[in-house]
Amino acid sequence: MVLEITLVALALVISLGLRPWRFLVRATAPAQSGDRRRHEPSALLTPLLATLVVLPWMWALPTLHRMPLQLQWSGACLVVLMLGWPVAIPVLVGVGALAWTLSPAMDWIDAIGATAWLGVVPASLGLLLGALVRRLTGTQPFVYVLGRAFLGTVACVFLAGLLSQWSGHALPGVGGELSLVARWLMAWGDGFVTGMLTAIFVAFKPEWLATWSDRLYIPRPK
Repeated sequence: MVLEITLVALALVISLGLRPWRFLVRATAPAQSGDRRRHEPSALLTPLLATLVVLPWMWALPTLHRMPLQLQWSGACLVVLMLGWPVAIPVLVGVGALAWTLSPAMDWIDAIGATAWLGVVPASLGLLLGALVRRLTGTQPFVYVLGRAFLGTVACVFLAGLLSQWSGHALPGVGGELSLVARWLMAWGDGFVTGMLTAIFVAFKPEWLATWSDRLYIPRPK
């Protein structure tokens, strides 16, 4: 439990130090010279609110039903792609708190564990992997969707699951080796959803992706 609290607290302090609220407003150009810039809500507020509405139910799901295999869905890599890491970390902490309030069977220890291993760790791994992919391949739309959103999510969620299991958080009712197989399969489910939604957002709602820029990924011919 000390490890989970340390991970969550450290990530939260770093993200708040980056002043994430700056990304939730945008300045508009003055209509006339001499006018002050006006600040309007960013388009990122829509995916932020959607995350707070939907994701807590996904995290609380294993404690809301009884099944031989407790399915877990992270969604953290998608949240990072939509909101950016500085905004995603406080939002994921809020998701953990909401999941705790939604499920009577989830205590605060489970909520902190979920926040760490379903939220903070895969989100941070997604940030590092995204920076590595961009450095190695540049700004390629195909690599962004397939490499970062799809396969990158699979790798980050599975690695976070491995770290969670090695720290003593095994899936309930599942043996060690079978638990690794289950985490691998659930990571692919997370990757499919993240890749599919990212592709849709790139095509129809690019303003919902803080990590996407038409200017960078789709340069105009000179």
